[in-house]
Amino acid sequence: QVQLAESGGGLVQAGGSLRLSCAASGRAFSRYAMGWFRQAPGKEREFVAAISWSGGSTYYADSVKGRFTISRDNAKNMVYLQMNSLKPEDTAVYYCAAREKVGIVVAGNEYADWGQGTQVTVSS
Repeated sequence: QVQLAESGGGLVQAGGSLRLSCAASGRAFSRYAMGWFRQAPGKEREFVAAISWSGGSTYYADSVKGRFTISRDNAKNMVYLQMNSLKPEDTAVYYCAAREKVGIVVAGNEYADWGQGTQVTVSS
């Protein structure tokens, strides 16, 4: 099991950027594939991005491809989500999640550990 804590959310104007961080504690962080998800008010949680345990593979939702970048630093037990060219429709609570397997998946129910979330609000 790994404990996760997100930070870096806030209020930004459309077109701006934010960098979300996810700090992981617990053993063997490098064995976990990591994902970012988001949930907007009144909507279901949706997949945003994922990264393999080594960082060698990444995958993005079509809605964020080319604007968001997921990365990780296994030495620091950190995962990041760089968000550029933000749009009002990116407004949501963003969660990081961990999956103790090698491969990338987009289904939230494949991730066992979740953080508390960080709010991102993009104004028009």
